Amino acid sequence: MAFTIDDVEELTGLVVAAWRTGLDRDWSAPAGRLTWSCLRTADHTVDTVLAPAIFLASRKLDGYPAYGVSTPGADAAPAVLIEALATSARILAGVVRTAEAGARAVIWRRPEVEVRGPADFPPRAGLELILHAHDVCQGLGVPFKPPDGLCERLRAHTRDWPIWASPGWSSPTDAPDAWRDLLRASGR
Repeated sequence: MAFTIDDVEELTGLVVAAWRTGLDRDWSAPAGRLTWSCLRTADHTVDTVLAPAIFLASRKLDGYPAYGVSTPGADAAPAVLIEALATSARILAGVVRTAEAGARAVIWRRPEVEVRGPADFPPRAGLELILHAHDVCQGLGVPFKPPDGLCERLRAHTRDWPIWASPGWSSPTDAPDAWRDLLRASGR
C-alpha cells in the first residue's frame, strides 16, 4: 500500500487548514510534548517537506547535498510558515512527478546511508509532516485528525523503515486505528 505524492498534497491541505485556524493562538507555546515552540516546530516541518525534494533532485548517492535548505526560520510569522509549508509541498510534488522511474538518491543517513527511488520520498516527508502537524495543533489547541486511509497508507509504506528503531519509538502494529498507532509508535 503506497503513500503517494497525492497523499502529501492532501495532508498538506489539511495541515494548512488546521494551522490557519490557530493563527490567533500563541505560537510561542510548546508544540505538544516537544520542548520546541509551535513556531520552531512549524519551521522544522517546512524543512522536513522541502529537504526530501532537494535530496531527490540532487540524485546524490553518497550523502545529502552539501548545501543547506532555506526555511523562513523560527522567528517568522505563522502565516509565512504556513505559506512556506504549502510551497514546499508543491516543490516536492514537482520533483517527485518529474523524476524518472530509475532515479535514485539518498533518503536518509541513519543508521546508515540508504538510497531509494522517487516513490519513497513522499512518505519520507509525509511521516514527519503528519507527526509535527499533530504537535503544532496540540500546542495551539486546534483539532487535527487525518483521514484513516491516508494514515493506513503511511503506516504500511513506512512499516519497515529504520525510523521506528529511533530512541523512544517502536514499530507500528496492525491496530485498527492507524492514526493512533502512528502516534503511539512515534512516542506521542
